[in-house]
Amino acid sequence: MEKSSQNNESRKDEGYYRTLSRNIMFTVIIVSFMPLIFVAGILFVQFSTTYSEKTTAHLDTLVKKHRQNIDVFLNERQNNINQLASMATFEKLSDHAFLEKQLFILQREYGEVFTDLAVLNDEGKQVAYAGPFGLEGAHYEDADWFRMAIKQPHYISDVFLGMRGFPHFTVTTRHFRDGKPWILRTSVHFQAFSDLVQNIRIGETGVAFILNQNGEFQTHTDLKIANPKELYQKMLPDNMAGVNRDTDNILPEAAAIKVDASKNRRNSAQNRDRIVPIQHRRIGNTIYVATVLHNKNWVLIFQQDANDAFADLNRIRFIALIAFIAGGIAIISMALVLSRRMVARIVKSEGEMEMMNQQVIEHGRLAALGEMAAGIAHEINNPVAIMVEEAGWIKDLLAEEEFQNSENLEEFIRSLDQIRKQGLRCRDITHKLLSFARPAESGNQIININDMIAETVNLFSHEAKFSNISFEQHFRQNDLQFMASQTEVQQILFNLINNAMDAMRDIGGKIIISTTKEENMVKIIVEDNGSGISQEHFARIFDPFFTTKPVGKGTGLGLYICYGIINKLNGNITVRSALNQGTVFTILIPSIEGDEE
Repeated sequence: MEKSSQNNESRKDEGYYRTLSRNIMFTVIIVSFMPLIFVAGILFVQFSTTYSEKTTAHLDTLVKKHRQNIDVFLNERQNNINQLASMATFEKLSDHAFLEKQLFILQREYGEVFTDLAVLNDEGKQVAYAGPFGLEGAHYEDADWFRMAIKQPHYISDVFLGMRGFPHFTVTTRHFRDGKPWILRTSVHFQAFSDLVQNIRIGETGVAFILNQNGEFQTHTDLKIANPKELYQKMLPDNMAGVNRDTDNILPEAAAIKVDASKNRRNSAQNRDRIVPIQHRRIGNTIYVATVLHNKNWVLIFQQDANDAFADLNRIRFIALIAFIAGGIAIISMALVLSRRMVARIVKSEGEMEMMNQQVIEHGRLAALGEMAAGIAHEINNPVAIMVEEAGWIKDLLAEEEFQNSENLEEFIRSLDQIRKQGLRCRDITHKLLSFARPAESGNQIININDMIAETVNLFSHEAKFSNISFEQHFRQNDLQFMASQTEVQQILFNLINNAMDAMRDIGGKIIISTTKEENMVKIIVEDNGSGISQEHFARIFDPFFTTKPVGKGTGLGLYICYGIINKLNGNITVRSALNQGTVFTILIPSIEGDEE
């Protein structure tokens, strides 16, 4: 029943310590993670927001810069033919040789951007042509671009195939002759314009293209877009939705030619930069940035995969996540180890406290036994003294004449001597018991160690006979003296001899005690051939409450007390031992010389 109760109590303790360890671990984890999550969250959100804003701003700047470059390119082509039409008359430009020369000059100055030049009358007939396609006399009265160009002083068409059979777009300028309009036009090399747009590349997926209001590509691209017209409508800035071609600049009268073209271009560019916003959209996993070109007819669109645009941010996020996970694992590991160590220390402290409580109880019991032994010794001492006195009195009576002739006189005297001798021995034993039970002296005195050893060994001699243990004493000098408390020295010898006897109690053996002098130190050696001390216990033999004896057989304070007393005397104690080979304790205590006495 008692064993079952102890098992239940042990299980309760284990459950309590497991709960305590778990609570400590969770507390450490929560306290450690809270500031980490808080700070990391703020930094992560702030960095992500800042990075996103900078990326968006960079894309805005890039698109705006290329919008300006494209507008400048188109305006320069427009200015080229405007200047040419202003410098030459309709008749002169209608001369094929003159037109060929002007095309040669333009191509020499600007490269293959200009593919041809042509002059058209108000009926759409091409009256003069310079270029590689042989389009002299071609009629364009039904072409969309001609119908738009004849109504406006300046016009840039969408990309179309036309009579050439390959993509191109036309730049025109309108002038009047005898009240009738005529047009000077040029075709811009499509690939040169497309390359200008395609130079906008960022990362692996960032590309740019141009769409017109019908959702038709105005540049070369390999992209596959399901509904380009819908994309055009989505990317058209909100304040320009529904705006088609800008017809505000249509000049039906010939007097419109007098307007300063460069001033119009400058004002138009300034107004466009001021009122044309940059539009942002994210459709699926693709980022779109767009702006309007060419009198709000074309939309320049830059698109990039979001993972590519924010690759650096994603990489930093991944590194931060790995660092957070590693830090979390470190925190959890630390919390686990820390909680186990703390609980282990608590368990150890409670165990030591329990052991200390047991030692206090044991010491109280020993103190009670010591007081009882002292009382018994004192009570025995009185009748023993009377027995000795009475034996001496009887011996004196036998010395009278009337007993001289008794035939048993010698036997009586021998018995009385034996009674007196054993009575004196009992008195010595009780005196020694009283001296050990007596409180320690507060002051030191001169100790003759040889006499003290002989007296202590005599106290153990009777017990040693029953355990088959013998003593040997080797005193090389008789005047080995030092200053100490007699009771404390007795306690040192008592503990060492008692430990030696415990090591040989079941097997018997020999205890050798020797003394000598080394320089100014008294050297005491207590040696036995008992069971010895294992190496794993060597470091703890002088620790308080450490014992290898069974429960109830030892307190674990003997060697600790010896170490403390010897250390207080400015001495030193060392031990040398091996399992089943015995143990040797060596004590060194400062001696006193004759002058010091």
